[in-house]
Amino acid sequence: MAQAKYKPLLFTTTIRNPERFKDFMYILFKYNGQVLTEKIIEAVEKDIFTVGLYRPTKRIPASVKQKWSTTSTGEFAEEALTSNEAKTVYDNNDPQKWDDIKGHKEAGFAQGWPSRFDTQYKLMKTLGFVKYKMNEPICFSEVGEYLAKSIEITVTDDGMIERHSSDTPQYEQMAFMQAFAKYQRCNPFVRELNDNIPLILLLQVIQKLNADSRYNNCGISYKELPLVIFWRDNDAETLYQRIVKLRVKYGYTPSDEVVAEICTKEILGEFKKFKLKSIVSEYPDEFVRKMRMTGLVSFRGAGRFIDINHVEDKKVFYILKTYSNYCKYTDEDSFFDYMSKIDPILFSKESKPISKTAAGEKLNYWITVYGWEKIKGELSNLEKKNASKDAVLKFMAAPARLEFLTALAIKSTLPNVSVIPNYSCDDEGLPTSTAGGNKADIECYENQNGVIVEVTMAEGRQQTMMEIWPIARHLQEFSHANNINCQCVFIAPTIYTDSQKQIDYAKKCEGVVIRPYSIHEFVNYLAKATMLFFNTVTSLSDYPDILNFVVGYLEMVGVSTIHKLSMECILKFGELYPEWNIRDWYNILLPYVQKQTKCYKLSYHQEFNYHMVADGRHPN
Repeated sequence: MAQAKYKPLLFTTTIRNPERFKDFMYILFKYNGQVLTEKIIEAVEKDIFTVGLYRPTKRIPASVKQKWSTTSTGEFAEEALTSNEAKTVYDNNDPQKWDDIKGHKEAGFAQGWPSRFDTQYKLMKTLGFVKYKMNEPICFSEVGEYLAKSIEITVTDDGMIERHSSDTPQYEQMAFMQAFAKYQRCNPFVRELNDNIPLILLLQVIQKLNADSRYNNCGISYKELPLVIFWRDNDAETLYQRIVKLRVKYGYTPSDEVVAEICTKEILGEFKKFKLKSIVSEYPDEFVRKMRMTGLVSFRGAGRFIDINHVEDKKVFYILKTYSNYCKYTDEDSFFDYMSKIDPILFSKESKPISKTAAGEKLNYWITVYGWEKIKGELSNLEKKNASKDAVLKFMAAPARLEFLTALAIKSTLPNVSVIPNYSCDDEGLPTSTAGGNKADIECYENQNGVIVEVTMAEGRQQTMMEIWPIARHLQEFSHANNINCQCVFIAPTIYTDSQKQIDYAKKCEGVVIRPYSIHEFVNYLAKATMLFFNTVTSLSDYPDILNFVVGYLEMVGVSTIHKLSMECILKFGELYPEWNIRDWYNILLPYVQKQTKCYKLSYHQEFNYHMVADGRHPN
């Protein structure tokens, strides 16, 4: 067994995104209470890559590649693998069967898939979510059940994957808050000498820095986080004094090399070769992602500082009072029992959330941080599934980031619109989770009209089933609650064909107005729009740019059909009026053509000869 050493804090590299923990927990929860055998491990692993959450790379059948091709690695697939496909992928990537797969070995687990299982779930065991050993029952703790039940994943009868938040999405934040309030670095599951609770050390140091009148009450600098990550013990006072010394000499902007030297030579007491990028970027990024999952920390200075989220002051006070002094554990079972116990007092502490109106007002600050060009660029990143490199946005999950950026985009281009986001947010107005499923993502008020904005990163059938169907209900509830005319703007990276059909059906049967946009279409609309609420198309005379094009086109071709004319107009003006579907174009063009040709029973595909009349440019 390797000797324990002082190390920088690094939770895991197997599942980098803590947003995915709940997905892995949901899948494993199916086997709660069953004895962990290699057969069960095989079943779990096949379940994981059946939905595309983990994707092996060796000898993948063409049918599997096709199913995985529609979404990026690390995301759920749209279509589930069949049992035969899952079995083939499992067998073709088994290190015990193939020499070209090295595989690794974890203590207590055979090389290959069993050890892969342990690396996937080890941190969840360490955090007290689930307990497992070979040939013993899988045992979910109460807090682990909270995490598993914060998400729902199903495969429909026709093999489509559906993933959405449960009715209790707040369980995820509660589970991480409970876990990190207790998590000790020096524990039986890891071989480290560092002796502290990272969350508590961070909160204590922030409090000390904020209490120092020399500073601006905005917490700890991102550049100072490596000192927390490398710190040996739980002495927050000495750490605070070391940060003060650093600030006295270098201000808030010490060089990366200075920070790295403090961490490796001074704190560790010996030089060990670390990549500079790991010390000053990768380790802090991972640490911030985990701490943000608790809901207890906020960003200040557009991401340059990490501070306490004052929405959660009561919980922070309780955690520091209750968990700052802790007992050490020498065996895994006793430590897991400690970690797994729910603290009912902590769970009962109420937040002091900022009002929805205040959340809307916070947008005014963020549009000074992110100008229109920056907002457009970040929305483009979401559409293209590119990662954000922004100091704040990179820590937001894509769905929450899309809600936030969409609200910013509307407020930036249409400042007279009242924009009220429904996502949960910290004291800076930054989302900590997406809006709940029982309300619109964003509510907008403009003159005597209302617009609800629904956004999603979902594509394919999941977009139609999980997003489009509830919109009519949201519109009706919004209209009744506010007694105003209302419509919905629906935004996604791309608009699925079946989603458009469902939108047309809702318009025909329920009379609701749902305007679908891809992300870039909505950006183009906002760039030219003067209002968010879109008045129904009535007459071509209201749109002189379109009228002039139609006249010129018909004078040139002479003979056409309403359908051909509509398609030409869509090619010319589709990006300017993306909310108009083909029927809207028919409805605006048909009366004009009928007037000019005197053919009042003209069908959409019937050819007509165009003859100008004296007032042809000014139709009724």
